[in-house]
This record gives sequence, structure tokens and C-alpha cells, in this order.
Amino acid sequence: MTDSSKDKGSRKKGLTKKSARKKTYGKKIIIEEPYVEKKTPKKKISKSRRKNIAKVSGAKVPRTGLRKLIYRTMVGLIWVFILMVPVVIYYAYDLPNISDIKQKTGRSTVMVMDRDGAMLASYGDVYGDWLDYKEIPQNLVQAVIATEDRRFFDHFGVDFRGILRALIKNITSRSVAEGGSTISQQLAKNLFLSADKTIKRKIQELLLANWLELNFTKEEILTFYFNRVYFGAGAYGIDAATRTIFNHGARKLSLSEAAMLAGMLKGPALYSPLRDLERSYRRMGVVLDNMVEAGYITQSVADTAKGRNVDIADTQSGGDERYFTDWIIEKSAALIGQPTEPIIIYTTLMPHMQNKADKALQQVMDREGAKFHAGQAALVSLDMDGAVRAMVGGTDYTKSQFNRAAQARRQPGSAFKIFIYLAALEAGLTPDSVMRDSPVILDGWEPKNYSGKYRGEVTLREAFALSLNTVAVKLAERINRQSVIEMARRLGLTTPIISEPSLSLGTSEISLLELTAAYGAVANGGYLVVPYGIVEIQNSAGQILYRHMPGPPVKVLSDQTVMVMDNMLQSVVNWGTARQAKMSFSVAGKTGTTQDYKDALFLGYGLNMVNGVWVGNDDASPMKRVTGGGMPARIWRNFMYRVDVGRDDAVLTTPNVTPRDKPKQK
Repeated sequence: MTDSSKDKGSRKKGLTKKSARKKTYGKKIIIEEPYVEKKTPKKKISKSRRKNIAKVSGAKVPRTGLRKLIYRTMVGLIWVFILMVPVVIYYAYDLPNISDIKQKTGRSTVMVMDRDGAMLASYGDVYGDWLDYKEIPQNLVQAVIATEDRRFFDHFGVDFRGILRALIKNITSRSVAEGGSTISQQLAKNLFLSADKTIKRKIQELLLANWLELNFTKEEILTFYFNRVYFGAGAYGIDAATRTIFNHGARKLSLSEAAMLAGMLKGPALYSPLRDLERSYRRMGVVLDNMVEAGYITQSVADTAKGRNVDIADTQSGGDERYFTDWIIEKSAALIGQPTEPIIIYTTLMPHMQNKADKALQQVMDREGAKFHAGQAALVSLDMDGAVRAMVGGTDYTKSQFNRAAQARRQPGSAFKIFIYLAALEAGLTPDSVMRDSPVILDGWEPKNYSGKYRGEVTLREAFALSLNTVAVKLAERINRQSVIEMARRLGLTTPIISEPSLSLGTSEISLLELTAAYGAVANGGYLVVPYGIVEIQNSAGQILYRHMPGPPVKVLSDQTVMVMDNMLQSVVNWGTARQAKMSFSVAGKTGTTQDYKDALFLGYGLNMVNGVWVGNDDASPMKRVTGGGMPARIWRNFMYRVDVGRDDAVLTTPNVTPRDKPKQK
């Protein structure tokens, strides 16, 4: 039998080659054919019959699609609950102390007063009267609920419907247009938590919101909320905010004022009328529309409220006095440490001087700043004993709080030459001493005059008035650089001064405040001037914590040296580099300009006050040929003119002053 015939025989019997099994018994081969059971098709059983069969037999009924979904959802929720229990326990372990919800927390209030006793600024947290729920204006309650949490009286601390609505709105608008936090959550965050956007903080916020809902009524929660919510400018609670913004208590809030306050809750720094009045009005309109939508007021009432003017408290007590008050806060901490109780600091600032200084600086900068690529300026004015009369640390405090009068250290340029010439006078030289203005090279360094020209033999008076660099360098080398450094130290400079040939041209960085005080030693007859701004510090009970006690005057320059230097400084103004600072009264001063016109200064005194002015850029980029005898001298003159005439009109301009011609060279 062939293989093909075998296969055919197998297929006839319903077998395949693989299914046939061979067994050998001795030499006899027997092929066993497996038993194949024929499959009969099953009849389809209906769903109702399966249920009946299951009921009779006790078997489980197969789950349908809906039943499966419900079952899986329930299992998922159970597992979520099981997993959340340890998470909740973990985050609840270090919850903050919530035993006294009425307790005031925050920094102690520090009030800074001017020389006349009027308040310049307040630092720290400010709290007003505690208002019971019945005392809180209902229009404010309605404005806040309509805008912040419309379902406040219906939820239990967390509004899932509100969260879903906010999520949908944020997704459709592709921005964070709406938040889902309830008033209870906001209260929990404001009272007990930080503003950090972390999972831990959010979970703790939910736990605390639930705790508030379980322990207090809705009215009590609103009472805590309105008395502790932050409105910016250090004001906590509606009474403190109302007094800060509207100059009256919260019990007298009008509808327009209430809507404006409610609008600030979205972002006090953004919507405060103290910072951006126009934006605050727009936000107020949104709140009024929300109240109409919520059914609290009619459209006509809302339109009337939108058209009313809101009286905003005037927070401007002059120019940018915050540069000065920030400096005072820093100094007070060094004197008495960080305050643990409310304190009052009485200072030396004179408001009318501050106004004049600020407006004089702003007028010149607005007129010439862009033209000469000068972005910043600073001015400081001192009494003859060092008391700060005025301090302008920059062109705009709201844009930059860096104080260029007290904090910045810049090269003084030729304004440093006063220390060289003072040391030379003490060494026996006189204004009539003659030196040669000619090229000089020291250690490979070759200084040049501003004009690029050399005058030959000149007197020290001429060299100082015309700010000749070569003569200053030669003079410092002649009398010894160390004597120059010692003179600077004697007059109050504390910053590092490097002993190198270029020190004569003011390459060591100095603060404008220190440099101005050093010039004050010449202005006041040779006595050391230490700048100060704090007269006295008291606590709220009137106890004196610090009082300025200057002690006996310290003589640092002889009368003869002062007299000669004063005369030389007057020459700088009368016919030298500072002719644009000339006034109708006696003025003495010195200009300073650094390399590439990065810094320009003028230090001068007159009318029993000494003032320093700096102009430049924060990034030390060059100005367009601005020298100390240019913009700084004009700012100085503008300020002194306002002081002289006793006016600080915004439009007041300095009259042109024609300086006398300089004397002919001999």
C-alpha cells in the first residue's frame, strides 16, 4: 500500500495522518483510530429564560453593561476611599493650630513719621474693628457671594458643581478665567495656610474648609471671612480696608464701594484702586453685573452704582518718600532689632523738601532722560549735621524699589578729587601752587583730560575748577596716595578704596549718601557729618526705645583748610565745570564724570544744606556724553531754585542763568 492510498483510507474513516496513532506489539503494527465526538449546534437561549434558570439553579446572573459600569464605579470609589484615608491622615498630621480663629497674626505695625509728626508710611499688618455679622453691610455680603461663591449657602465647604463649571470655563477660554474655591476654602487658606500651589496645601485647605463647616454656621464663617480677608496695602478685614481705601469705617459702605471691595478679592495687587483706579472701576462693574445675575439688585440699580464716583483716599504724601521710609525700616532694625510690638519712628524727612526734590528730578529726567540715554537718577539732601531732608532713590518707586541714593555704589569720578586737594592743602600746598598739565604714564596707565588737550602750567585752583585729570593724578602721587585714602576715611567714607594710580579719578565705588555727607564736612565748617534719618523710636505706650544722641561735634578739618577749599569749590561753580549750577546766592560744589559717561554726579551746598545728585543707568550702560556739569547740575539747580522761591509747582521751571566768563589764562 502506497502512502497516498493510506492517506485516502484514513480520510475515508474521518481520520488524518496526524490523528492516527501507531502501536507496535512485537512485529505486528496496529493502528488505533481515536474517537471523535460529533458536535451538535446549541440552541440560543433567551435572556429571560437565562434569568429563570439562574433563579431555579441559584447561579449568578451575568452582568449587563450598565450593571458592570455601576459595579466597577462602586469598587473604584471604595478603593479611592481606602487609599485616601492614609493620605488624609498624613496631611492632617501637621495641620496648623486652629484653636483661636479670632487671633490676629502677622507682622507688628511700624509707622514712619516725618519731621512734623505726620505719617509717611505704615509697614506691617493693619487690622480694623471686628464687625459682627449683623454689622456687615448686606450689599457687601451679596457682592462677595455673587462673585466669589454663589452656592455658598448650599454646599458643605467644597462646591463640586462650581469646580466643574470653572474647569469647563477655563478649558473653553484656554486660560484661568475662573476659580473653584469656596469662601470656606478661601478663609481656610487666608487664616491658616500659605499661598503655595501644592497638593499638600490644597488637601489641607479642603480639610480645614470641612472643619469650618462642621464647627460654625454659615453666618459665622462669613463673619470670620470679612474680618480677616486680605485687601492689600497691609490691610486685613473690611474695616481696615475701608479705612485705608475710602477713609471711613466699613459700616458706612455704599453699594459702589462694596462692589469695588468685592472685586479686589480676585487680586488685591491688581484691582486695588490705590494702584490702578481705572481697572478697579472695570472690576466693580463686573461685580455689579454678577449681583444682577444672582438676583440681588436690578439692572437699573447696577447702572446707577456704575455711574457714581468713589472717593479714594489720597495716599500720596509727596514724592517717592518710600525710598526714604524703606531705608528707615532697615536702619531701625539695626538699632532695636525686629519689632515684636507696634512702634512709631519719628524721622528727619521734611515733606515740602521731599516734594521739591522729587519734582525737580522728575522734570529734568522727563525732559532730557531719553535724549541723553539716561534712565535713572537719585538725589539726597542733608542738613549741616547730617539729618536727611529729602531722599529720591530713583525715577519711579512703583517700578523699582532699589534705592540709588543709599544702596547703590557707583564710581564718583572727579567728585573724588576733593579728598586729593584737601590732603594737598594739609600738606602745605595752596590754590596758587603751580603744576604742569601734561601727559603722564603710571604703570602703563595714561590718564587723559576730558577735552583731550593739555594746558601746560596751571594753578591748583584752575586744575580743580576745570577738573584736569593729569594734575589730580600727579598731585596724588606727590603727596602720597595713602594720605588721600586717610582723608576720605576721616570724612566718613567706609567703602573699600584701592590704592592705585586711578584712585585719583574716582574708580572706587561709593554711595551717593556717604559722598554727600563728606562734602558736608566742608560745608559746615570742618565737622564730621554722619547721615541719619531717625530721631526717635517709640512703642505704642509712648516708651522711648531709641533716641538720636549725636554727641559732641568731631572736628576733622581745620578752619584754614575749610576756608580755602570752600573758595575753590565756589570757583568750580562760578567759572569751572559746574557753571550750570550757579544760582543768585553763593553755591560751592564739584562735578564728577566716569569713563564712557556711565556715571555723572554733582555735589554742592548752599542755603545751609548740602545736596548730591547722580544720573546714570542701572546696567552701567553709557549715556550720551552726560557729564556732572550737565544733567546732575541742572537737577541740583532746579531743586535749589524751588527751595529758594518756596514753591514746588509741577510746571515750575528753572530760569536760565548766564554764568560769568572764566578768567583769562595767565
